[in-house]
Amino acid sequence: MTVTRKFLTREDLAPLAHAVGRTLKEATRIRGGSKKGVYRLTFEDGTTAVAYVWSPDEDLWDAGPGDPRDPFSHASGLTLFTAAADRLATAGVRAPRLLYADPTHTHLPADAAIVEDLPGGTLEDLLDADPAAAPEALERMAALLDTLHACTGPRFGKVAVVDNGGSSYGGSCAEIIVERALGDLDELTAREPRVTAVHSQLADWLGELAARVRPRTEPPALIHGELGADHVRVTPDGDLALIDIEGLMYFDVEWEHVFLRLRFGRHYDALRTDGLDDDRLRLYRLAMHLSLVAGPLRLLDVGDFDDPEFMRGIAEHNLQQALSLAERT
Repeated sequence: MTVTRKFLTREDLAPLAHAVGRTLKEATRIRGGSKKGVYRLTFEDGTTAVAYVWSPDEDLWDAGPGDPRDPFSHASGLTLFTAAADRLATAGVRAPRLLYADPTHTHLPADAAIVEDLPGGTLEDLLDADPAAAPEALERMAALLDTLHACTGPRFGKVAVVDNGGSSYGGSCAEIIVERALGDLDELTAREPRVTAVHSQLADWLGELAARVRPRTEPPALIHGELGADHVRVTPDGDLALIDIEGLMYFDVEWEHVFLRLRFGRHYDALRTDGLDDDRLRLYRLAMHLSLVAGPLRLLDVGDFDDPEFMRGIAEHNLQQALSLAERT
């Protein structure tokens, strides 16, 4: 079913701008996000900022509020954002600076925030357009990862939960990943005949991989959770800043590295690190592929993602990767 969305106008956002003492000249919705609205605000004095709006009309997943005690519940909302921003600041990892937060829906009928506008593009843009600058940028990215992952938490889970003394569902990171992967696999058998044909092989392989994972004594690391180069902005001075940070959590660092390898591709070698658990990497790789088939197909069910062919491409690529793993079992 296609959902009709109502995006915000300059008039809608003007009161939010007024809250930071500015007169809004123009508001432009930035494409790419799927869980919140992102608008570049241009003020009458020529300065700019970015507005984040967490409303049902802006959330293309139509997922509704998630239970934050589930580390992989829907990562959307001002509470998750502010907790993540505070934790990153403490860790010394840059993110857009929070200028104003409105949790009481005073200016819009939704949670909203204004953050600094970081001019320039993403790390993904730089890697595509300026190969000569790539080595230095990747070196900075590797240093950012070292800083981020050196931070640990007392328990796994979303930062907003753990840093407030709470705990998450599940006995371990690996247990949660296996449970999610089996759920994704069952979901896919109902919609993808190619998965149905190898369901038992994939389920058995997940079980075998999980059985090889030994209990971990080290505390979970601070990870972004969806750290592609498109979620890193490059400032004019070459500094890097993380965006889309609501999913920040304490978890096995191998989960982050599986995602990094998928998204950075040939550039991943510059981000490799020692000490990763190969058994966890193998398990998490298969689970990640299944997630990146089920998730995009779920999003396409809503019917109004702005680039459906791109999302279908993600699902098909990861389906092929999962099927190739099934053939090796």
